[in-house]
Amino acid sequence: MLHVLYLVHDVSDPAVRRRIIMLRAGGARVTLAGFRRTANPIADVEGLQPIDLGATRDGRFAQRMAAVAKAAVSIGAKLGGMARPDLIIARNLEMLVLARRAKSAFGAKVPIVYECLDIHRLVLRDDLLGKALRGTERYLARDVKLLVTSSPAFIANYFKPFGQIAAPVELLENKYFDAAAVLPGEALQTENPLPPPWRIGWFGALRCRRSLELLADFSRRANGRFEVVLRGRPALSEFPDFHAFVEAEPWLSFRGPYRNPEDMAAIYREVHFSWAIDFFEAGQNSEWLLPNRLYEGGRFGAVPISMGNTETGRFLNQQDIGILLPEASPQALEAALGNMDEHRFAKLKARVLARNPRTWSHDRNDCRVLVEKLRGLATAPDPYAAEALA
Repeated sequence: MLHVLYLVHDVSDPAVRRRIIMLRAGGARVTLAGFRRTANPIADVEGLQPIDLGATRDGRFAQRMAAVAKAAVSIGAKLGGMARPDLIIARNLEMLVLARRAKSAFGAKVPIVYECLDIHRLVLRDDLLGKALRGTERYLARDVKLLVTSSPAFIANYFKPFGQIAAPVELLENKYFDAAAVLPGEALQTENPLPPPWRIGWFGALRCRRSLELLADFSRRANGRFEVVLRGRPALSEFPDFHAFVEAEPWLSFRGPYRNPEDMAAIYREVHFSWAIDFFEAGQNSEWLLPNRLYEGGRFGAVPISMGNTETGRFLNQQDIGILLPEASPQALEAALGNMDEHRFAKLKARVLARNPRTWSHDRNDCRVLVEKLRGLATAPDPYAAEALA
């Protein structure tokens, strides 16, 4: 059985849990190690006891770099009790630093996979810091065996033009994982339609103040015809007044965190539309990403709302579904949604439900294919070792 050491920046990130589920469903054994955003160590993630590398703070770059430096010194001792893995997956740039240290500690040619699912605004800067970070990434990734990323726009706009990674690229979209295999062409069944008021669901990592203010303004103008339901983890480092802001808005409600995948069907069943817009890193990462909520909402029949000039918008345009806004304004939302009625909504929802479920979901076979690809990396001969022997 392939043994994977998974090094992560936040062990409590729901996306980390989803990747662990996929790796195990594909037949891999996983050891999890990483930082946390909590005061105390995390005891359990999907039945695994994480190896704790310390605490970091969201949005605190200098603090995170100090934590990485400290962990780099101690990671050999931290991992000393585990069997040598067949492969290391490093999620995000800071974990690539630790992956190389871990590889050295094991004293073996353990291949490293670099999983990069966001392009941080710092690496895109034109100043010395940005250039230094890109140079660091190129150096650390000089011999990784595979780059895993989630959007073709990341490759086209960052990895390829900046020449960051020479390794092969695996495009692994942020699709929902269906534990029960979904057969190609299987149609999702719609239930009794949810009556108005129309509800827009914004679920997941809530970090975009501009989205929050836009939705609040639009819902006030609609005067109760539209409600906005928020669920997930608000980034209080970005808007510390999040809870007070939501409570002061008559048509916004925050309903707390949820479990993924266990709660997904239920929470999307309560809304009509899925907010698939993010201005957090406008012009960069926010325009390039294909977010989790795009796939999760589509899997359960929510009609996605996106900006037309983004990678998400291009995806929806290709699928011929959803609501695409020409600009980020309450007026644009009113023009797109203001005349919504049950007949029009039924047509919009039917188009989403008509897509092949594999558009939105990974199944167990996808997991097996992923693990087999990783197994191939772990068993491939090391060309550097061969050169040394020649």
